[in-house]
Amino acid sequence: MDRRTFTKSFAGLGAMPFVVNAASAATEGGANMLKLMGGSITDVPGIKLGHHTLTKRPTGCTVLLCEDGASAGVDVRGSAPGTRETDLLDPINYVQQVQAILLSGGSAYGLAAATGVMRYLEENNLGFKIGKGVVPIVPAAILMDLGVGDFSVRPDEEAGYLACKAAKAEASGEGNIGAGAGATVGKMFGMDYAMKGGLGTASYKVPGTEIVVGAIVAVNAVGDVYAPNSRQILAGARTEDGKGFRDTMSAIMQGHGVVKSGGANTTIGAIATNVSFDKAQLKKIAGMAHDGFARTINPIHTMWDGDTIFALSTGKAKNVEADVTAIGAIAATVMAEAVARAVVNADSLKDLNLPAHKDYASQ
Repeated sequence: MDRRTFTKSFAGLGAMPFVVNAASAATEGGANMLKLMGGSITDVPGIKLGHHTLTKRPTGCTVLLCEDGASAGVDVRGSAPGTRETDLLDPINYVQQVQAILLSGGSAYGLAAATGVMRYLEENNLGFKIGKGVVPIVPAAILMDLGVGDFSVRPDEEAGYLACKAAKAEASGEGNIGAGAGATVGKMFGMDYAMKGGLGTASYKVPGTEIVVGAIVAVNAVGDVYAPNSRQILAGARTEDGKGFRDTMSAIMQGHGVVKSGGANTTIGAIATNVSFDKAQLKKIAGMAHDGFARTINPIHTMWDGDTIFALSTGKAKNVEADVTAIGAIAATVMAEAVARAVVNADSLKDLNLPAHKDYASQ
């Protein structure tokens, strides 16, 4: 394959040599180990990642900083979204670049953290130029975690500002951090049977090219979370005795009733690449990345989820062309890996009766 062009050949996508990370979990019977892709969204040149976690509840926010600007698109699939500045990402609209993306807990209250991100960016003169000033462009999405702990504790302006101050162009933690701190999964039959969700990230570099695709996700789904490309449940609705998984979809198919959820869910994330794309192309890549959700979360995109994925292009790979379909396909694969990493790296909240995948993997 030409080192500068990645446009027409897709045959190698199914056999990508994933980087094996230390994160692993026993499958049923302990005979095999789950091997997940490594890396971080910060492997994409031009991306910094920061978190602020409010341990009192817990909840938090996560920020992706694009200090040199980035083109962006978004695809919202869930029916209960909470977002900010997503209309601006419509390909027909004027502003072409963003300076940050915010993912936050706290439901709609958490959107206030974007004001703190704007404050940080303005202090550093980063934003859309207007006269002698700037207006930072900060699209954001939130997840509903208010039912986990103290309702009154949620990310605010200061939380967003501190997440920016903590941002670095290197890998950070996963699991109970930032936007994933209060995330839970497996809630179709109520919180009594739920498990801990979390924040996960992964990346993939296309061999023989400069192309990097990264993903980050806060997994707070009503459905169960599966290992990529398998039927192995990693975290989800537990059985009555708490010793196994209920298998939400099997239960639904057998006619079991579900709890009429108030919307305490939503999985939110972002894809980033160093290849140059415009807003229309990035919207398509974000849409294809939702396939990563569908491969690892079931059910997904429900009436009680506000599932949202942003896609960013930093354009740092100046001499590389890439096809939207190829990058979108890779994005879906990397996103699926990030979803799995989110729950594999989560820790239990014992005081709130929320065990984690680690508790089951160690049995």
